[in-house]
Amino acid sequence: MNEIIISPSILSADFMNLEKEIVKVQNAGADWIHIDVMDGHFVPNISIGVPVVKSIRKKTDMFLDTHLMIENPEKYIEAFAKAGSDLITFHVEACENETQANRVIDLIKSCGKKTGISIKPNTKPEAVFPYLDKVDLVLVMTVEPGFGGQEFMHDCALKIPRLKENANERLIIQVDGGINNLTAKICLSLGANSLVAGSFIYNSENVAKVINDLKNKR
Repeated sequence: MNEIIISPSILSADFMNLEKEIVKVQNAGADWIHIDVMDGHFVPNISIGVPVVKSIRKKTDMFLDTHLMIENPEKYIEAFAKAGSDLITFHVEACENETQANRVIDLIKSCGKKTGISIKPNTKPEAVFPYLDKVDLVLVMTVEPGFGGQEFMHDCALKIPRLKENANERLIIQVDGGINNLTAKICLSLGANSLVAGSFIYNSENVAKVINDLKNKR
């Protein structure tokens, strides 16, 4: 896969003007919209849920990249799918065993959605090897999930080539956490082909330039 997918995280957007914030990055060349869903249990923060995804879907036809940082993800897959998510990513750490993880993957697929699986910084890439041929995307967290604006954890980026070595060419390897011009170049050089960026994009004075720069860091 040669195209670099840029997915701005609305966690860093102005929620009072969310529609405008989405249109802004869409017009600036963003490929997807990244939606961070947190439950206050799996991660120490609470963000947004199904009603917000449903509202976003009504206002944009952009690809909605929904990242579930929640416990018991299988309970909510159908709701997020119906709300308009195009891709649903869950955490391997939220599953007790391989059987549960496979059940979540099958459920996402049964809803007709793209499937993603994510790993936290302390999780080894081998944890998702059993699922690489079953999912469309692997999300490598390079910060501890839960809050935006954290510093990039360089050791986590070393998981990217391990995943690439063991995956087929169609797999999207996405990185989220502390992404900027420097860390984007590191991740892309290691084999990532999708970047999630929140504060780096939304806090910039020239969003279009930032997105274009991220796409061309390889």
